[in-house]
Amino acid sequence: MQFVQTENAPAAIGPYSQAVKVNGMVYTSGQIALTPAGEMLENDITVQTKQVLANLTAVLEAAGSGLDKVIKTTIFLDSMDDFATVNAIYAEAFGDHKPARSTVAVKTLPKNALVEIDAIALAD
Repeated sequence: MQFVQTENAPAAIGPYSQAVKVNGMVYTSGQIALTPAGEMLENDITVQTKQVLANLTAVLEAAGSGLDKVIKTTIFLDSMDDFATVNAIYAEAFGDHKPARSTVAVKTLPKNALVEIDAIALAD
């Protein structure tokens, strides 16, 4: 088992790893709209979703994976009113690759984020 850490994504804000790599698989922790320096981005769903996907990409790459190797994602939304916006940005990021996905509305996310995404992916 390998615990993944990269400076290209925000450090964990609790007692967990950015991801864990085991048996050719990567399990990421949920990514929110923190910059790699730890700053929370503005309260805008478009800005936050793009940062979340950038963070997710950085963590996956640090684990020897990438968006093209993702098997499953879970999206947590502060409001389902943002579903269409997040869906469009997500579709652009993943292109023709279409992993399984769940999307759930939640009451509150860490740091009052609007969106959080985690992933399970294949690793090299």
